[in-house]
Amino acid sequence: MTVVLLFAMVIGLLAIGVPIAVALGLSSILFLLLFSDTSLAAIAQMLFEAFEGHYTLLAIPFFILASAFMTTGGVARRIIRFSIACVGHFPGGLAMAGVFACMLFAALSGSSPATVVAIGSIVIGAMRQVGYSKEFAAGVICNAGTLGILIPPSIVMVVYAAAVEVSVGRMFLAGVIPGLVAGLMLMVAIYVAAVWRKLPREPWRGWGEVFASARDAGWGLFLIVIILGGIYGGVFTPTEAAAVAAVWAFAVASFVYRDMGPLAGS
Repeated sequence: MTVVLLFAMVIGLLAIGVPIAVALGLSSILFLLLFSDTSLAAIAQMLFEAFEGHYTLLAIPFFILASAFMTTGGVARRIIRFSIACVGHFPGGLAMAGVFACMLFAALSGSSPATVVAIGSIVIGAMRQVGYSKEFAAGVICNAGTLGILIPPSIVMVVYAAAVEVSVGRMFLAGVIPGLVAGLMLMVAIYVAAVWRKLPREPWRGWGEVFASARDAGWGLFLIVIILGGIYGGVFTPTEAAAVAAVWAFAVASFVYRDMGPLAGS
């Protein structure tokens, strides 16, 4: 009966428009106060004790913050330009560039939803303009966005590592090759479909555009080196790497690209 009341409180709070995080926390606190002898001081103590052995979970909000800075700061747009310069000249090149961009952004953010939003908001519209169907465009980006689960630093891997108490670094290392293989298979499938359906390709813009776009996106892409190089080089723990990633993403978006903050547009 008490479990039913707990779920009823959660659903009731959600029904009146309370945010999910607040509804879960408030219903849990009310449940403990009404149906147990636990005091508010004990609730706070239980919260800190629960976090004591799972400080690795602190990496999650930092990776989310870093991806928010990169999305707002225009890093996604520069990654897409670099991807088009690299693979856009193949049949179905814009779709392949979308997959390549998702792989790169997933290696920066660790989040599949953030990858789909950041890359899809730009690439899907561009694909529709050059003749791709909306179903094909959406399917490509949604499938490529799921690579964020495999390619490190994956937030899902952080949660799993904290839950079963395994090394986050080993989890990240185990996801590198499967993530790259999955992305390559998606691009091969797109190439075959593009040849069969005669999908458009982008003109080859030369190595100058490749190097120029790489230089433009380099500040954001260097975050991959910071995260993975820092973890496997023994410089950071995964949690510290996530915090450094958030600071680096903020600095690049605010002071290098100047797409956000007080220097935006200057």
